[in-house]
Amino acid sequence: MKPFADPSVARVFSSYPASVCRKLSHLRELIFSTAKRTPGVGALKETLKWGQPSYITTETKSGSTIRTDAIHSSPESYAIYFHCQTTLVETFRKRFGSKFRYEGNRALIFSASDEIPEAELSECISLALTYHLKKKGPRVPIGLLIR
Repeated sequence: MKPFADPSVARVFSSYPASVCRKLSHLRELIFSTAKRTPGVGALKETLKWGQPSYITTETKSGSTIRTDAIHSSPESYAIYFHCQTTLVETFRKRFGSKFRYEGNRALIFSASDEIPEAELSECISLALTYHLKKKGPRVPIGLLIR
C-alpha cells in the first residue's frame, strides 16, 4: 500500500470501520494506479477537502478533484465523489448504466460487500483525472494557425 504523505489523511482512514477501510484503501490504490497509467495526469496530491480524502492533479491541473469517504449514515457503505458541476457522473451513467449505483450528479455508491467493476471504475477515474484536458480540446500548435 502506498504510504500516506499527509498524516491527517491517514487519521481519517484509521477512523473507518475495518470493512470499509479495506475497500477505501483499495479504491485509493486504484486512483493512484489509474493516475500513473493515464497520459497527461502527472502526480496526484492527496489531501483532505471537507474532511474527506481527496485526490488533485496539482502538477498538471488536468483533472477534476476526486473525493472518497465512508457514508456515515450507512455504516457498510462508501462513495467516490466527483464535482457536481461537471458532466462526469452523467457520462458514467450513459457508459455504464446499472453497473454502478449513483447519487445524483456527484457520486458512485458502494457497499462493503460489493464486488467493484474495476475496469469500469478505473475508466471513470481516468475521465475525472483528465476532465479539464477534454474540456479544452486538442491543442493546435500556433504555427499551424498562421499561413
